[in-house]
Amino acid sequence: MDVGERNNGKNVILHRLPATSSENIKYELSRTFSLQKTLMIPASYYSLGSLVVLVGLTASLLILPLVLPPLPPPPFMLLLIPLGIMVLLVVLAFMPSSSKAKDVTCPLM
Repeated sequence: MDVGERNNGKNVILHRLPATSSENIKYELSRTFSLQKTLMIPASYYSLGSLVVLVGLTASLLILPLVLPPLPPPPFMLLLIPLGIMVLLVVLAFMPSSSKAKDVTCPLM
């Protein structure tokens, strides 16, 4: 019996394993897909309402930029907000921690 096959009280058919590794991979993939009884993504994954919202949002993102007039550039101070957030994140990333979890990582020397 092949590794991974279950005996469910049915007739078990023994298969000859292919000789090369590429044939072995193809055999395992075909065996996996043939044993699989469910779909990868179930049909009820998205409800009808969420599909309508997704299609509407996609259509608005495609059509509205073509219809609306171009917007003026934002004030200079608003452009500095993302830079400030990035600087704050870099400072926080390289700031030494003051927690007691210093012995989680072991020094190499």
